[in-house]
Amino acid sequence: MFCITIYTARHSPGNMMDNTFVVRAAQTFADGGPPYADKRFLYFPSSVLVALPQIYVPARLLPWLVPAMTGGMVMGGWFFALRLFRVSALSRLAVLGVLFMCFLSPFRNLVFTGNWTSYSALALPLALLLAHRSRWIWAGVVVGLAIATKPMLVPLALLFLIARRPKAFLAAAVVPLGFALGAAAIMAQPGLFFTKTLPFILHGQDDFARPYDASLGTLLPRLGVPGSVATVFGGLLALALIVGAWRRWNKGGDEALRLVESGTMLMLAALIASKPSFDHYLFIVLPVLLASVTRVGAAACSTWMGLVLIPRLAGFTFWKFDVVVNWAYSVAAVNVVFSLVLLHRAFFRREVSAQPAQSNADAPAANDLVQAV
Repeated sequence: MFCITIYTARHSPGNMMDNTFVVRAAQTFADGGPPYADKRFLYFPSSVLVALPQIYVPARLLPWLVPAMTGGMVMGGWFFALRLFRVSALSRLAVLGVLFMCFLSPFRNLVFTGNWTSYSALALPLALLLAHRSRWIWAGVVVGLAIATKPMLVPLALLFLIARRPKAFLAAAVVPLGFALGAAAIMAQPGLFFTKTLPFILHGQDDFARPYDASLGTLLPRLGVPGSVATVFGGLLALALIVGAWRRWNKGGDEALRLVESGTMLMLAALIASKPSFDHYLFIVLPVLLASVTRVGAAACSTWMGLVLIPRLAGFTFWKFDVVVNWAYSVAAVNVVFSLVLLHRAFFRREVSAQPAQSNADAPAANDLVQAV
């Protein structure tokens, strides 16, 4: 199924669209021009350095290489998530998880466009795995490298403060700052990031992105809610998630589970409140949540989490429901339901003793996956 997705991406009209914006900026940088002259280049200056190797790859190979790398990073994150819960990469849960994710339209969109969210989908499970093994500073380095590539995991750095790991937080801050300043120093007109790119991002980009934006501040006004009320509501829910992450961490219990649930609440806070919030951002948190079904009492075992993902399956449509116009509603539903389930877990459920998966990780993992999805 993974190979079919890559093959389909190769022949998709939007093949590598998002990746192309960054590579084009890297080519402009190599030619001595200002990368931020292109309004679609929205990342830190360090992203240009990450994209530079692609400008030397033969053009005939990129349409195959980019989807394969994008999808491969998501699957790499899935296997790191499995190892976080000591589940074998050869287990039935591992195989079922790959199949399930391949059937989700956010995965296909991520692979088809070559979106760099895949770096965060790989980095978050790896960082949590390192933290679980008491390698907190290396976890901070991984988060920092992901931020330097695409600044998606900035909220996750708060986990290091909640866990009282200031050195890990410092690593997560210094690594991207160092790379960004170094790249800006050799870049033409880096100030355009502040005068042109940052205002464009803070305004939610433009009409091209708005139909796909699932942030509550953008979506609720489409339903008649005043913009200021929508912004406040989204901000309050995001604040509740940050407090919930702190609460969940301090409740203790299974170390891997509290890392995952605290970390995903911090990321969901950003998906709820920030503009824009696209459907493929789901894969930042989905692999670790899906792997956590091997733990008794995990929020991911909630039936609600499984049900809300059904509309995100590829090919799923509502009767007389325009997919493009109403795209963002089902995406926002996933973010909100995930948030509410995790908040309920953090505030209203008692912790149980750690119950890791059995050594073969097959029978219970398969049963839990069925309960979750």
